[in-house]
Amino acid sequence: MNTMNYKGYEAVVGYDEEAELFHGEVMNLRDVITFQGRSVAELKQAFGDSVDDYLAFCAQRGEEPERPFSGQFVVRAEPEQHRAFVSAAKRAGLSLNRWVTATLERAALR
Repeated sequence: MNTMNYKGYEAVVGYDEEAELFHGEVMNLRDVITFQGRSVAELKQAFGDSVDDYLAFCAQRGEEPERPFSGQFVVRAEPEQHRAFVSAAKRAGLSLNRWVTATLERAALR
C-alpha cells in the first residue's frame, strides 16, 4: 500500500492496470475525498486539488474541516490494567495521559 501526504491529510493510492489510472482516497476521515490521475504528477496534483477543494467547501459553509487526527483517542482497559497504569504513572511522576503517551511513543519508535 502506498501513501501520499498533503497538508496533514494522508491518502492511500493504487493503480488500476486495466483502466491505466492511478486512484487515491484520503484516510481516517468520515468525509470522503477521492482523486485520480493518469500519471504520478497528475495524481499528486489531483490529491492537492481535492484537499484544497474540501477545505474551501468547508470554509464556504462556515464549518471546520475534519482533521485526520485530533490528538485524542479513547483507550479501553480492564479495571486491573487501568489500576496498574495509574500506579505506573504515579511511580514515574507523570499524569496518566503523559505516561500513556510516553509509553506508546517508546513502543512506536522500536
